Amino acid sequence: MKKIRFENALIWTPEGYLRGGFSVHGSRFANCFKDESENDRATAENDPKAEIRDLQGRKVLPGLIDIHIHGCAGADFSDGTFDSLKRMSKALAKEGVTSFTPASMTLPYERLAKAYAVAGKFREEEMSGSGARLMGINMEGPWFSMKRKGAQNAAWLRKPDFGAFYELYRESGEIIRIADVAPELPGAESFAKKASEYCVVSAAHTDSDYLTAKSFFEAGASHLTHLFNAMPPFLHRDPGVIGAAMDDPKVTAELICDGLHVHPSAVRAAFRMFPGRICLISDALRCAMMPEGVYELGGQQVFLKDGIARLANGTIAGSATNLFEGLRRAIAFGISETEAVCAATVNPAKVIGAESEIGTIEDGKLSDFVICSNELKAEEVYVGGCRV
Repeated sequence: MKKIRFENALIWTPEGYLRGGFSVHGSRFANCFKDESENDRATAENDPKAEIRDLQGRKVLPGLIDIHIHGCAGADFSDGTFDSLKRMSKALAKEGVTSFTPASMTLPYERLAKAYAVAGKFREEEMSGSGARLMGINMEGPWFSMKRKGAQNAAWLRKPDFGAFYELYRESGEIIRIADVAPELPGAESFAKKASEYCVVSAAHTDSDYLTAKSFFEAGASHLTHLFNAMPPFLHRDPGVIGAAMDDPKVTAELICDGLHVHPSAVRAAFRMFPGRICLISDALRCAMMPEGVYELGGQQVFLKDGIARLANGTIAGSATNLFEGLRRAIAFGISETEAVCAATVNPAKVIGAESEIGTIEDGKLSDFVICSNELKAEEVYVGGCRV
C-alpha cells in the first residue's frame, strides 16, 4: 500500500483554512492535521519509494462534487455509453471535480433505462485513479411543467410515475440519488412521499405556487433544482417555490454560478436566503470544454457561441463551464471562500448521502483532493490517492 505524506499545506475545512499536513494511505486519508506518525516516518526511512511532500503553503481542497452535470468534452450521460461516461470522468478529474452524479434529460423511459444501466455498471468498475468517481444519478426529467420546461424536450414530458421511477431505480443498480419533479403536476405529492424513501426528491422545472410547493416539501421532497432557473421568480406577494424552499430548513438548493444563468447579485442573495444549504452545480452540457459549434441535448440542437449554449429558439440551455470555474466565479461575486468551497464539497456530499466518504479532508475518507495556487487554480488533482 503506497503511503504519501503531504506537509506544510493550507488545508480547507468548513471552519476555514488550517495549516498542517495529511497522509494518504492507499485510497484513504490518515493523520490529518497531526504530526507525522511513527509509521509514516519509518516507512519513509526504510522505503525509498515512500514520499514526503512539502507543499510550501499551497492550498488543498477536497475534491469538488458536481451533483448536476449532463456532459462535457463532447460526451453526454444520456448517450447511454460506457465511453461517454469515461470521457466525462477523465475530463472532470482534470478540472478538480473528483465525484459526480450525471444528470439525464427528458427522454423516453427506454433510453433512460439504457443510460442508467450503463451508469450502474460503470460505477461498479470503480474508475478512481483515472477519473472522477460516479456517485449516482440525477434523474432530471421527464416529470416537468410544460410552461417551465426550459431546454427539456416537450415531446417526452410525462406525469410523475412512481412505478416507472422504481423500475429505473432497479435498472440503475439502485444508484438514483436525486429525482426531479414539478410539484404542481398530478400525483407529485404522492410521488414525493414514496420516492423520498429511496432518494432525494427535488422540485424542478416548475410553475408551482407557494402552497403547492410547501405541501410537496412536507410530503418528503428536500431539494430545489437550479435555483431561479425554470421556475417563477420570488415576488413579495407570490413567493412561489423559491419562498417555500427557503422557509423549509431541510431543503437544499442548487445554483449555477457561470455568470450567465444567475446574476451575481442573485448569487449573493441565494447564499443569504439558503445559509449553509447551497450546492454549486455546473449543469454542464457536452459542449463544455469544446469549441464553438452545434451540439445535441436530449434530441435537440444546441448552439454554443461566446460561451453561451442556446437552443434554436434562443432558450439558454445548460452551461458550458465546469464546477471549479463556478467556484472561482462565486468567490469573485462576493461569496466567502469558505462558503463557496462548502457549497461545492460538503453540501453536495450530504445531498447524495456520501458525506461519510467524500466532501472533506478527514481521517478515513477517500483521498480525493486538489492542490491549488492561492488563486484556486488547480495544479494537482488526486482521486483515491492517485494523481490524475
